Amino acid sequence: MNRILLAGTAAIFALASVSGAQAADKKTLAFVVNGASDFWKAAEAGVKKAQGELPNYTLTFKYPEQASAAIQIRLMDDLVAAGVAGIMVSSADPKTSSEALNRIGGQVALFTTDSDAPETKRVAYIGSSNTDAGKQAGQLVLKALPNGGKCMGFVGLLGADNAKERIQGVKDTIKGSKVTLVDVRGDDIDQTRAKRNVEDTLTANPDINCMIGFYSYNTPRIYEALKDAGKLKQVTIIGFDEDPITLGGVKEGTIAGTVVQQPYEWGYQGMKDMAKYLEGDKSFIPANKLIIIPTKIIEASNVDAFWAELKQRQGK
Repeated sequence: MNRILLAGTAAIFALASVSGAQAADKKTLAFVVNGASDFWKAAEAGVKKAQGELPNYTLTFKYPEQASAAIQIRLMDDLVAAGVAGIMVSSADPKTSSEALNRIGGQVALFTTDSDAPETKRVAYIGSSNTDAGKQAGQLVLKALPNGGKCMGFVGLLGADNAKERIQGVKDTIKGSKVTLVDVRGDDIDQTRAKRNVEDTLTANPDINCMIGFYSYNTPRIYEALKDAGKLKQVTIIGFDEDPITLGGVKEGTIAGTVVQQPYEWGYQGMKDMAKYLEGDKSFIPANKLIIIPTKIIEASNVDAFWAELKQRQGK
């Protein structure tokens, strides 16, 4: 009987060892964002879909405790120490993080999304052309202000490449027109501060008749501040992304339009492409290492169709 029990116990341990080995064989891929925002829920849904198609991988989605380059790097260092095989990141500040990103890129497959870090060891960028998105926003500004105007911009991270490229895209498009971009105020992804920036602008710059929200949550905060001040429709609003408040404003005519991205595809395609890369397939990487997922302009004419498509994709 003891021999039987011992044999049974040995078999259980053997099975457990095999199971543990199989679990250990699974590579982990991480998607790291630049700060807490509802914008990233779509990307998270894309990662979840990819997980269903990548049974040999464990996919994880990570939010830093604060919107800080140092905290984001610490989070990625922890992931590397834990043995992840690949990281996709929206870099909070590529310029000051280059050394750290190179260190991380030397240990794992490093991809960027949303905000690129082209001067680092990242394998490729998967996301929008932020310059093109900025140009589309500039087109909306010119269409909404044919007689000219003064715009104030609002953004989360002034140092992030996605912010700088969008701002430059707007500037390039309105150059030579009667529209000027007076300044851009940053808020470090602090939504209370984002709304306060708008309120301060209304007080200090009463001649501003156009406001541009460069991050997903900036436009809703602009909308709320203008609504509280009774100035909706008196100030032209141009937005980015598809927050429900933004889409609702476009539908009711209080927001001229918004430039939308496809974060769902960043999460889905990004994880699938990282897996391909780790398996030795590099054929999907173009010579310039930029995998661009197009942005598009949403106005009153197409907001209903876009919103219906968005809800269907999110299973609502």
